[in-house]
Amino acid sequence: MGIFLAVCVPLVSLGVAHPVSRGFQVSTLDALSAGVFEGAISFRELRRHGDFGLGTFAGLDGELIGLDNQFYQVKRDGAVLPVSDQSQTPFAVVTQFKPTQKIILPGTFTYTELQTALDQKLPSLNYPYALAIEGQFPQLQFRSVPGQTPPYPTLAAVVKQQTLFNFEQVSATLVGFRLPQNMQGINAAGYHFHGLTKDKKSGGHLLAGQFRNPVVQVQLMQDWQIQFPDTAAFAQSPAPIP
Repeated sequence: MGIFLAVCVPLVSLGVAHPVSRGFQVSTLDALSAGVFEGAISFRELRRHGDFGLGTFAGLDGELIGLDNQFYQVKRDGAVLPVSDQSQTPFAVVTQFKPTQKIILPGTFTYTELQTALDQKLPSLNYPYALAIEGQFPQLQFRSVPGQTPPYPTLAAVVKQQTLFNFEQVSATLVGFRLPQNMQGINAAGYHFHGLTKDKKSGGHLLAGQFRNPVVQVQLMQDWQIQFPDTAAFAQSPAPIP
């Protein structure tokens, strides 16, 4: 899919001058959790900041995957649709993905075990990372959620309406981020992946899986930009929003 390096390149040493990569975020997780689902920026504008990432759509209408200069929408019924430049997102995270490290993990891992193993290989857990995993997976479980109309419920209430998609021996690409604990609330600390099957016919938010000999491409980011929504819903939300 064009996101993997041809050779193993070690992570640029911390403390050594090198080009700084940036993560770009629309809104905050606390705002999304409180039900601020109004579109904040268009995908035309989002693309200016990166084409690799994840998020959702105005009205919380499904799951977003940004991959190979394209944005995809996974609807509640599992349908995968291309995203128009005019569509809007209330929450998204993107970057220009330029991996600087390849991590190879021999063996078979659950999703929880994969996260633990990756934490042991990253040079520091105090930075944000973008990650990509591409291959044949013994098992994957994705989810998507239905679009909502005002007055919007909380994110937790919508997740109760999620649809699950289970796959075995599936070829897919997982797009995600690992964020440090000091970003909790602004975003979700820890790992967050969305995925897209190789045929681009299904995907969603990753809930669980089995990972056999996973190869993970990693990009450390030292710059993180947040664009807060210029909307009444964000400005007037009663929830504490960072």
